[in-house]
Amino acid sequence: MSHSSKFIKITTGNYLVFHGYDENNQEITEEVKTDAPMVKSVAVERIQSVSEKYVLVNGPHGRQFYWEYEEDFEGLKQTLEANGLLLS
Repeated sequence: MSHSSKFIKITTGNYLVFHGYDENNQEITEEVKTDAPMVKSVAVERIQSVSEKYVLVNGPHGRQFYWEYEEDFEGLKQTLEANGLLLS
């Protein structure tokens, strides 16, 4: 990660970990339930997509994480756009 990396603050809760595919080409996922939401600063270059429920981010060892987040979808899009991280 370079020193010019941009970060976004996201409050996350439960999440799914995508580990890859099995021999039948089915996704291997792990569902993780958290005790309480957690505020995270996420490097923007790790974000793959944002939906109304999940932020998909790249993780270590080729894994991907689908984090449920608590912010409002439109508000999150506005934050990304205001910081030059979302093209309209």
